[in-house]
Amino acid sequence: MIHTDALVIGAGPVGLFQVFQLGLLGLKADIIDVLPHAGGQCMALYPDKPIYDIPGVPVCTGRELTQQLLTQAAPFMPADAPDALPRNLHLGHMVSELRVLPEGGFELLTDKGLQARAPAVFIAAGAGAFVPRGLNLPGLDAVRNLHYFLPEQADAATPWAGQHLIIHGGADEALSAALEMALHPDPTQRPTRLSLLHRRDQFQAEDELDKQVRALMATGQIELIVGMPVAAHVEGEQLTALQILGADGQTRTQQLDHLLIRLGMSPKLGPLTTWGMALERKQVAVSTTSFESSIPGIYAVGDINTYPGKKRLLLCGFHEATLAAHHAAATLHPEAPQHLLYTTTSPLLHQRLGIAK
Repeated sequence: MIHTDALVIGAGPVGLFQVFQLGLLGLKADIIDVLPHAGGQCMALYPDKPIYDIPGVPVCTGRELTQQLLTQAAPFMPADAPDALPRNLHLGHMVSELRVLPEGGFELLTDKGLQARAPAVFIAAGAGAFVPRGLNLPGLDAVRNLHYFLPEQADAATPWAGQHLIIHGGADEALSAALEMALHPDPTQRPTRLSLLHRRDQFQAEDELDKQVRALMATGQIELIVGMPVAAHVEGEQLTALQILGADGQTRTQQLDHLLIRLGMSPKLGPLTTWGMALERKQVAVSTTSFESSIPGIYAVGDINTYPGKKRLLLCGFHEATLAAHHAAATLHPEAPQHLLYTTTSPLLHQRLGIAK
């Protein structure tokens, strides 16, 4: 059981900034996300595409923004080693239950059994929990050689080393994965056979990425399989083959060792709709004075909330996270003076940030 001052649901840009703002005010926060990496929509949908509307940052990618926010929040996201995940960052967890405790505060439970309690909760879930799009085929729920993500580290061991890997998809996510696996820096970690499965011999990817993959196809490093999977052969917990319907109307059996599905991400509200908060058009209704939901102590910031005049911009989410943090600090510690402190001059904030003056 985790006990902390605040629980932040969603590790996208607004969620990361929420942890930073809470830390400045002396509140410890744990942050939970269903994805295997921080960054939310920025990392899931456009990690390498430019963003132009971050104040003071003329241009950055989703990946760069995520890294900058992690660096900024680092004083409040301690890790056991420089390359280790912060101890208060819990990735790969879907929040399945959130309930109000009789004695006050909230208890949270994830699909992997993580339990946490805190007097305040901040929902920064964007458009919902981003989950990978899968194949609507029976029998795939429990297979162990079906994947949706690449290893987090470029030099990490791959489960398909020396085996036949099929990557399913035809957009940037799939072609990037095929390129990365074909050119893995450690040849021993590459698949001995790499296939790209797509419904047609045309991709919806950036031109340069398309050209790079086509070049590897021309040399035989990547094989193109054209068709749609219509059935799966499963033995025990292993997917052994797919039935592929080709453009000629014929169905063929394609053997495989591993299947990596890269069909993009889909936002889902999931269990959030059962937590008792007032919703408007699948968004959490909040007060603009505090960004609290209809349940006192539960805040909603970023794209997940709605109020009159709402604009779904990162800048607005950062503003909402700031005001929500200040409201929570005043509510949790009403005895403390609520002076507005500035990072340029405040010795207390310098101490919390670990800045020597």
